[in-house]
Amino acid sequence: MTQALHELGATELVASYRRGEVSPVDVARSVLGHAERWEQHLHALFLLRPEAVLAQARESEARWRRGEPRGPIDGVPVTIKDNIATQGDPTPLGTAATQLVPAAADAPPAARVRESGGVIVAKTTMPDYGMLSSGLSSYHKLARNPWDLTRTPGGSSAGAGAAAAAGYGPLHIGTDIGGSLRLPAGWCGIFTLKPSLGRIPIDPPYTGRAAGPMTRTVADAALFMQVLSRPDARDSMSLPAQDIAWDTFDAGAEKLKGLRIGLHLEAGCGLPVEPQVRAAVERAARAFERAGAVVAPMRPFMTQAMLDGMDHFWRMRSLVDLRGLAPEQRARVLPYIQQWADSAASFSGEAVFRAASQFHATRVAAVNACAKFDYVISPVSPMPAFPAHLPSPTNDPLRPLEHIGFTVPYNMSEQPAASVNCGYTEDGLPIGLQIAGARFDDLGVLQVARAFELVREPQHPWPQPPSEALRQLD
Repeated sequence: MTQALHELGATELVASYRRGEVSPVDVARSVLGHAERWEQHLHALFLLRPEAVLAQARESEARWRRGEPRGPIDGVPVTIKDNIATQGDPTPLGTAATQLVPAAADAPPAARVRESGGVIVAKTTMPDYGMLSSGLSSYHKLARNPWDLTRTPGGSSAGAGAAAAAGYGPLHIGTDIGGSLRLPAGWCGIFTLKPSLGRIPIDPPYTGRAAGPMTRTVADAALFMQVLSRPDARDSMSLPAQDIAWDTFDAGAEKLKGLRIGLHLEAGCGLPVEPQVRAAVERAARAFERAGAVVAPMRPFMTQAMLDGMDHFWRMRSLVDLRGLAPEQRARVLPYIQQWADSAASFSGEAVFRAASQFHATRVAAVNACAKFDYVISPVSPMPAFPAHLPSPTNDPLRPLEHIGFTVPYNMSEQPAASVNCGYTEDGLPIGLQIAGARFDDLGVLQVARAFELVREPQHPWPQPPSEALRQLD
């Protein structure tokens, strides 16, 4: 049976456009129809405007007919996370407290997509201010995981993770300050790269904050990096422009031969790793060894003091932000976020300083721990996707970040870190493997992730909308 157009990868679509075999208009229609079948269940999108999508696709079709594509992703469907501004659209940041003012300009990732001819399908949903690892929001409907609708897709790039897994086209953009790309990628069974800080320009920049591609394959992420990594002066923390050969991402399984791989199975803080997650990561480690890598255990390097310090600083930042809102606006913020921020009201200046110092302590610890290895593999999170209605695995605003001990250090150390699926629970939920590399070695992380794609266990079929899944069983 011929693969549906919405299921095709970006690299396949571009090759088909070039040969004149497929039209961007037909692809857009396929994606829109598929999203319509899924959205009543997933709530991954907002600002979905079909006529605008088709207009973009028709313009792309005309460019391909002239043999003048605008860029590497011309005509490829793309979604963009709520908090990445798109000109003329409101940017609610996932919360009902935000005043819905049209953005004056595209943020850098959105600008790169338009310049390259990508077809922007919609924006994707996120929780209030991006401060949850779930799809719970006071503005958007509750986002759900296509693998199991009772489970969260993760967050804060919640809608993006769900959209990628559900097949809303091949390319999606999320952001990450403590795991917000990798957590939903891991729980939705997709691929993502949190790049080195500044590799993909964003606006506004912030300590540890990165934008990144969310895709089903490493190949599509590598293609998207050609677009997203282009320079933009608005990001004062961006890296110098560099000509990286992203198209060399596929170095084969031979890439793993002789590599020193650290196996990091205990975060050193937060919740313990559940047995099924640990077993999947250990099986991945054995696959690395069979391919010729030298895998050695890595000691925990995070501490609870580091995790708590970052948490407490972010609480104070959020408290200051919320105090700047009018009372009627603040009342609209998700209660969990309000409770979390309000808990910082009694913090002293010294306490906030000591909390802030943990960001640097985390950076130093991560770099030192990784120095003896070429790459480090670990769980993305200690558990699979948790119930959709919960704001966090603990459901406790005083213990909100107990699941990010593996992801957050690489935001602070500015190292690239990817999530790639490495297995499934007994209930069929995906389990993410994190692959981290040295600062600036984004291409190397992609190459190792691609090599793992080649040697990992067979993958389950992608989930289908409930009605279609039932028809397939008949």
